[in-house]
Amino acid sequence: MIQDDVPDGFDDSLEERSMRGLVFADGKARVASVDKPSCGAEALIRVHLAGICATDREILRGYGAFSGIMGHEFVGTVEECRDSRWVGRRVVGEINCPCNTCPVCRRGDGIHCPSRQVLGIHGRNGAMAEYCLLPLDNLHEVPDSVSDRQAVFVEPLAAAVAILQRAPIAPSSQVAVIGDGRLGLLVAQVVALGGAEVTLVGRHPEKWSRIPPVGTLCGLRPEEWPKQQKVDVVIECSGSPDGLPFALDRVRPRGSIILKSTFQGTPSFDMTAIALHEITIQGSRCGPFKPALNLLQRRLVTVESLIDATFPLNRAGEALALAFKPGTLKVLLDPRS
Repeated sequence: MIQDDVPDGFDDSLEERSMRGLVFADGKARVASVDKPSCGAEALIRVHLAGICATDREILRGYGAFSGIMGHEFVGTVEECRDSRWVGRRVVGEINCPCNTCPVCRRGDGIHCPSRQVLGIHGRNGAMAEYCLLPLDNLHEVPDSVSDRQAVFVEPLAAAVAILQRAPIAPSSQVAVIGDGRLGLLVAQVVALGGAEVTLVGRHPEKWSRIPPVGTLCGLRPEEWPKQQKVDVVIECSGSPDGLPFALDRVRPRGSIILKSTFQGTPSFDMTAIALHEITIQGSRCGPFKPALNLLQRRLVTVESLIDATFPLNRAGEALALAFKPGTLKVLLDPRS
């Protein structure tokens, strides 16, 4: 299990250099002293909080062959920047850094730029450090009314909002959200706001009470699902290879499945069922930050109740172990401590 692997591969020894970061290399995560980055044309951001998510767990298992400073969920303050108007602003940042010159970027789809870097996931050091770098185009100022503990959820909340952009869900729809982890709880809230009848399917009823009742949102264990019940839309957020086969069993003919999970591995499922029942399968990744910030500012989505603990960076080994323990929702790192 990942929670057993992390402490064994964790090294707290530090060298005296410019800043500390949680570095993943050679199959191990450790806090290391590394050079403080130079901002150049980008913004140097002093990180206040960084969130640990399921993608970080998969990176530790080998997902994407990433090497470097981990972390892509963060809130911080711009400390250095060529554009002085950004200095001192509290920000969150979109994680995809496209080249802005290729045909894909020129048609406005930089999130799928073939040579893009992704903060803490692909080709770019992340935010589980005292400082991180991002282009100015990626930054969004955080309103004063949104706390750091709320703002650190903007990236996963934006991923939830992305579902409604890619596959609009009618208010009359019956929707199942598979997985009651942090992303599943965010997705369930966002979709329920639109009026759809939402069933959150998971194995941890104790988590369901950590979000307020929204519309017709309710929780259900997988074994409690009525055998003949089918829904219009299934949103797969379990982070498990078993999620897609489960979704295929629960979606109605000509219904839709939206995939949100990223994991290291290859799922096995019945391709024939997709053709036979004319199922639409839609992938969904990152989403828009402005609507996510707006939801937080208007207090329409609850996030702070999902936080289990906050650790200083030098206790990142404990933080990772707790984050990947069954039943945990969100663990934060505070590089300032």
